[in-house]
Amino acid sequence: MNITILGAGAWGTALAVNAASRRSAGHSITLWSRDAATAARLQAERSNSRYLPGVALPGNLNIAGGAGTLADAINGQDLLIIATPVSGVRGLLQDLVQAKAPVAWLSKGFEAAVASAAQPYGLMVHEIRAQVAPALKAGVLSGPSFAQEVANGQPTALVAASEHADVRAALVEGFHGSTLRVYANDDIVGVEVGGAVKNVLAIATGLCDGLQLGLNARAALITRGLAEMTRLGVALGARAETFTGLSGLGDLVLTATGDLSRNRKVGLALAQGKTLDQAVASLGHVAEGVYCARTVVQRAAGLGVEMPISQAVVALLDGKLTPPEAVSLLMGRNPTAELP
Repeated sequence: MNITILGAGAWGTALAVNAASRRSAGHSITLWSRDAATAARLQAERSNSRYLPGVALPGNLNIAGGAGTLADAINGQDLLIIATPVSGVRGLLQDLVQAKAPVAWLSKGFEAAVASAAQPYGLMVHEIRAQVAPALKAGVLSGPSFAQEVANGQPTALVAASEHADVRAALVEGFHGSTLRVYANDDIVGVEVGGAVKNVLAIATGLCDGLQLGLNARAALITRGLAEMTRLGVALGARAETFTGLSGLGDLVLTATGDLSRNRKVGLALAQGKTLDQAVASLGHVAEGVYCARTVVQRAAGLGVEMPISQAVVALLDGKLTPPEAVSLLMGRNPTAELP
C-alpha cells in the first residue's frame, strides 16, 4: 500500500515510524508537513526533535512538505491519514474532498463552536466530514496510545472505526503488525465520543492525583467518568458496548493514569496552583481536553445528559471553581442509585 500521513506532530510521526519499520509489509509510507521548513528539517536530521526526541526516522520513510505539495502527496495513494489537532481537520478535509483514496483521522475531540454556524455547538470529526466532504469514504483510528511508545515499537492496540468496511480493512492492512494490533469497529460515533470525552476526564483525574486524594478517589473518578462518557455516547447514537472497549475504557484508563498524558498533566498543574495558561504553556503540545470540555458539556446539556464530572472540569477551567471547591462540589452531590 501507498500511505500518506498528513501532519508531522508527535502522533503522526509515531505512526509513520511504526508503519515504515514494518519493512516486511511492503508499504510505502510518506510523512507530510504543511510547513516546508519542518519537512526539510525532518529530512536533514532524520528525526523529529521537537515532538519525538531520540526517535530516528527509518530510512525508507519518505518526507514531503509545503502547502503547495499536498496534491502530489496524496496523488496515487491507497490510504490517507489526517494527523492534526481537531482544529486543523476541517481545512484538510476540504482539501481532500475529491480524494480517491480512503481517508482516516487520528484526531480526538470536538471542533470549537463557530458563532455564525447553524448549530450552536462544536462537531466531532465524523460530523465535520459529513458537512464538508459527505461523499468521502472515511473513518478514525483511535484507542489507548502514547506516541512515544508507538514510535518505540512497544505493544499497542487500536481500533479502526468506519461505516465503510473497505476503510476498516484498509486501516487494518496498513497498520496491523507485530507491535500494533488494529481491531475493526463500525461504531464511529462511539469511538469518537470515547476519544473526545476521555481527555476531559483525564484533567479531572490529574487534579485528583495532584491534590493527593488517593487511589480510591481516582478509581471512583474513572468509573463514574466512564458512565458519563457512555451516557453521552448513547444519546448521540453510539452503542453502549463500545465504551467497554479500546476507545472507551482503554483510552480513558491510559489517559487518566499515564504520566505521558498531556490532559492529566493539565490537571496536575492546576492542582499545584498554576493558571490554565501556565498549565497549557508548559506542555509544548495540544491538550485537546482543554479545548473540547465546554463543547462536551454543551452537547450533553442539549441532550439532557447529566455529566457532573465534566461540568466541574469546565467550571475549573473557566476559573469559577478552585481545585478544592471542584472536589467539594462533586462529593457534596445528593446520594443516588449507581446508574450506568
